[in-house]
Formats: sequence, C-alpha cells, structure tokens
Amino acid sequence: MTKVQVEVAKAYLEYHTEKFGFQTPNVTFLHGQIEMLAEAGIQKESYDIVISNCVINLVPDKQKVLREVYQVLKYGGELYFSDVYASLEVSEDIKSHKVLWGECLGGALYWKDLAVIAKKIGFCPPRLVTANIITVGNKELERVLGDCRFVSATFRLFKLPKTEPAGRCQVVYNGGIMGHEKELIFDANFTFKEGEAVEVDEETAAILRNSRFAHDFLFTPVEASLLAPQTKVIIRDPFKLAEESDKMKPRCAPEGTGGCCGKRKSC
Repeated sequence: MTKVQVEVAKAYLEYHTEKFGFQTPNVTFLHGQIEMLAEAGIQKESYDIVISNCVINLVPDKQKVLREVYQVLKYGGELYFSDVYASLEVSEDIKSHKVLWGECLGGALYWKDLAVIAKKIGFCPPRLVTANIITVGNKELERVLGDCRFVSATFRLFKLPKTEPAGRCQVVYNGGIMGHEKELIFDANFTFKEGEAVEVDEETAAILRNSRFAHDFLFTPVEASLLAPQTKVIIRDPFKLAEESDKMKPRCAPEGTGGCCGKRKSC
C-alpha cells in the first residue's frame, strides 16, 4: 500500500458516502505497516475484527504482526485472515528466491507454526475456515521448492478474556445474524443451523460465550442435557481439509505466477 493509493481512496470518500446514504463517512483510511499498527495511529483494544487478505506472508516477522493485531483487538475480538502456508519449514533458497517471494510462496509460514505463535501471544488456537491447494506449473520453480507444498487457507484467531475455562455444552443458534439467518458457517468444523442443537467442545464454547456471538446462541451445559457427550475431531490441518474436500479444486500457478496474491488459473 502506497501513500498515493491511500490518497486515491480518500478522494472517493464523499462520492461513496452520498451513494450509500450516509451522513458522514463510515470508513477511515490510514497509511502504515501491518507490523507497526500503533505507529499508524491505531489504538489498543479498539477493534472487534481485523481482516487481512494474503499479505502477512510478505512480512518477515510474522510474530510481530500477530502481536500488533492482538494489541489493537478488543477482548472477544478476532483476526479473520487468509494467507499462504507451507507443508514444511521454508528453506533459505525458497525465501531468497525473488519470484517465489513475490508470488507469496517464499514468505509462507509453516502451518504448524501458526498455532505456536498464536499461543505465545495469547490467542486461542487457530480456527480453520477454508483451504485450497496451490500447485506450481513451472519446472524450474518446482526444482527449487522440492518437497515443500503450499496451501491458501483462511483462519480465525480469537482474543478472549482471561476467564474460567468453559465446559463442554450444547448450543442453539437463534438466527440473529443478518445475512446468516438460516445457518452460520463458523469454520470448517461447525455449521450452526437456526434452532438446531449442536454439542461443542470447551474451546468452541469459550469462543462463542466470550465474543460478539454470545447473544446469538443459547447455551446448555452437556451435563444438563439428555444427550451423551460426543467427541468431535477438530480439523486444524489446512492440507488435510483441502485434500479431503471434493469442493476444493487445486489452483495452478503457471510460469511462476499465481500465488495467493496474484491471478490464479485452474490446472
């Protein structure tokens, strides 16, 4: 993001404010770096949601980015973001390759390290939402990559208050979220249909109870229900999700183009 881009965005504020019927603008554009949000003028504990679309991989210090996001989020808030992840620790040869870096592959984080960094900072374990395999149709780049594979994945990271651990419980979605009245696709593991009871684990219960979703669910402890406790296997591996889903089609990056940040074509 350059200063010129921000100025172009600001130039159209009045136009869109009028077009969408607002008395005053409902957005503000700031110029800064994602690993230095405080310097950009963003206050601590001031946002409910931070979103990011495939740019964290372009920052060498991922931990610094997530720490900054954690600071600006309110308790109960979340980072909802997509990015590229690697199946292995990315080698120095891959990191230093200009084409692979520019295509968002060279800076990809080893997917298991996301959970490690998140825990260190204070986030809940990452919640996997979607995943798509990225394939490279270039022999030279395949040689550099070796056995390392890549996936484009969306995760949610929640910042919760320090409270007593939530117990396993049964939840019922009340359909109160606009645009998601019939069902709420929370992540790859849970889809909540209006009025339908779903048993959730302690981690999911804590997130629902202590986030903006609290008023959209009815909570009943499992011990008080008539259902026997069930153990649901939580999918956390983006490669497993991408490969097991029939709806997830591989993406090609022919001739070295087409990472998460660029154009992609079907294989």
